[in-house]
Formats: sequence, structure tokens, C-alpha cells
Amino acid sequence: MSDFLKILTRKNSLRKNIQELSSEDIQKVISNLSEIHLEKEKEEQALEEAAQAKQDKIDEIAKMMKEAGLNFDDVMGAVAEVKQKKKVEAKYRLDTVEWSGRGRTPVAIKAYLEAGGSLADIEI
Repeated sequence: MSDFLKILTRKNSLRKNIQELSSEDIQKVISNLSEIHLEKEKEEQALEEAAQAKQDKIDEIAKMMKEAGLNFDDVMGAVAEVKQKKKVEAKYRLDTVEWSGRGRTPVAIKAYLEAGGSLADIEI
């Protein structure tokens, strides 16, 4: 806990540190703290409402899954199938090196091209 928070949360420390303030200054501090308190309460309420809305959606989805006769593994299996990337077919082959034409050019193919070779010559 920082020193500032220790002062704010301990009555005697607070009293000691505000001795030099006028009553108007103290009233302004109280007013500012009240505003901050209200803002904090609104933030917390919004977070609670968002969490409740999320839980309601989860419950709704669970109910729909139960009605459809699905379980979590069925859904996750379908999602995993969708996420798998398909391997791109190779377009070029030089000895044992294959390349789809995407991404960085393999060293062997790059050397072949720099030596005067053509992609058309190694096209599959």
C-alpha cells in the first residue's frame, strides 16, 4: 500500500496531514472524493451488469445446446475443424525443395534464380 493510501485510509494520519488546510479546502476534498466515489460505483455497477449479461448469454447457449443434444466437446470439435489451416499446394520444386510461391523464397530456390534459373523451369 502506498503512503498516500495509508494516509487516506487511516483517520489519525489523515487528521495529521490536513491540519494546514482550511475548512473550505477540506470541504473541496470531500466533494472531490464523493464524486470519485460515485464514478467508481457506476463503473462497478457497469462491470457487474456486463458480467451478468455474459452469464445470461452463456446460460442461453447452454440451454440451446441441451435442447439440440450437443455437448461442449461436439461444439469444440467443430470449431477446431474450422480453425485448421489447409496446407497450400507447392507450385515449384527444385530437387527436394518445394515452395508454394508464398512467403520467403527458400535458399536453394533463391540461389537457383540468382544463377539465372527461371521459376517456369521448376514449376510443378
